[in-house]
Amino acid sequence: MSDRLIMESIARLVPQGARVLDLGCGDGALMAYLQAERGCSGYGVEIIDAKVLACLQRGVNVLQFNLDEGLSMFGDQSFDIVLQIDTLQHLRNTEIMLRETARVGKSGIVAFPNFAHWPNRLSVLKGRMPVTSRLPYQWYDTPNIRVGTYADFELLARRNGLRIDDSFGLDEGREVRWQPNLRASTAVFKLSRG
Repeated sequence: MSDRLIMESIARLVPQGARVLDLGCGDGALMAYLQAERGCSGYGVEIIDAKVLACLQRGVNVLQFNLDEGLSMFGDQSFDIVLQIDTLQHLRNTEIMLRETARVGKSGIVAFPNFAHWPNRLSVLKGRMPVTSRLPYQWYDTPNIRVGTYADFELLARRNGLRIDDSFGLDEGREVRWQPNLRASTAVFKLSRG
């Protein structure tokens, strides 16, 4: 994730000086931002070699492993915040990773493309899978295993015993708190154990 406005919105949810675990950290841009702007420390987790190298070049501590294997190497509440930004839609074990996020972190922040955003709905109504800045792939060439909606995630979090401490949508970097399931291209949730 490299969109500056999204990073700033996510960063506002992270306490100053927090110990952070960024799951699926990509090139480390968000973690580097949190280190520079919020005085945070911690690790990124990434599987792709080129992205691990990019993290190291940014000065981000990074661990290379497959998130589908879980987070058993981390103890309970090892981190203040565990981030899953644009990660859940790529994982096979979504519910397990969501519970692990809440176990390993005192809080978790999850963000993902909101499939229920009105332009996506319009595209499906026209008989086509959406291709947008947040869902930039054709249906036959996407790394996403699944798509999710803001409303469905609320149910998933509660079903897994998680408390939603804050939630909102983002659209073009702006926070959307009124009807985010319809009006936001990105869903953002701050969670903790229920």
